[in-house]
Amino acid sequence: MPTVREALRAAVTKLDHSDSADLDAQLLLTKVLDKPRSWLYAWPDYELTNAQLQQFQLLTDRRREGEPVAYLCGKRAFWNIELKVAPAVLIPRPETELLVELALELGPVGSAMVADLGTGSGAIALALAGERPAWQLHATDNSDAARQITALNCTALALSNVQVLAGSWCDALQATGYQLILSNPPYIDASDPHLQQSDVRFEPRSALVADEQGLADLRQIAGQARNKLAVDGWLLLEHGWQQGAAVRDILHTLGYQHVATRQDHGQRDRVTLGRWTGTSL
Repeated sequence: MPTVREALRAAVTKLDHSDSADLDAQLLLTKVLDKPRSWLYAWPDYELTNAQLQQFQLLTDRRREGEPVAYLCGKRAFWNIELKVAPAVLIPRPETELLVELALELGPVGSAMVADLGTGSGAIALALAGERPAWQLHATDNSDAARQITALNCTALALSNVQVLAGSWCDALQATGYQLILSNPPYIDASDPHLQQSDVRFEPRSALVADEQGLADLRQIAGQARNKLAVDGWLLLEHGWQQGAAVRDILHTLGYQHVATRQDHGQRDRVTLGRWTGTSL
């Protein structure tokens, strides 16, 4: 039977199409062995059993066909937490951590009511809940499967300040007076060629694609949020890197103040925010 070192070497060769073949192979082998990545470095001469080798080869075959590593492993790191993920939800991405950073910057240190619309795996809501125990987080989603995954992640992280709600966007919110409303909604145009590439092919289309060249859900959330935000509350919307100007126009038209777009760590427009003062100009 091959050693850890030999199995990884063969897997990297098989996954040569991937920009992260080494990391992909390591993560898949940690899944098979139920060990941390550090263990692979400490025990490179460990010999896989036949069952372990077969499972590893099956996973690397599926990865070669394009299945995301996060779905194959059933988990993904986000912010400072680890989340269960499945094909029913989007895979949390580093760019979305900007929403968490901005919420922590703009929100109060003390108690607050905060909503994460279209929560998916619960990434945004759960990251904020861990950082701000005094906040009450309402995580909404229209998908039964997504809400189940959020609830599982909430339990695994032992977070008691998150409530999972069923419904579409702000329709799920029974309360008003939110200091922050955040969302990473669908914002990709249906004709975008990226939908046929890479991991996106395996993610739920309903969580990716929106009408009006990707702006329909962003526009709907911005309109609804005005009735849910507290005076001087903030709306934060993730969007595509080419949509910053369009989303700013939407917020300005709807009467939001202090509208601005922030860039992610790749220097691309990623989140547009606006403050609701309770009056439209």
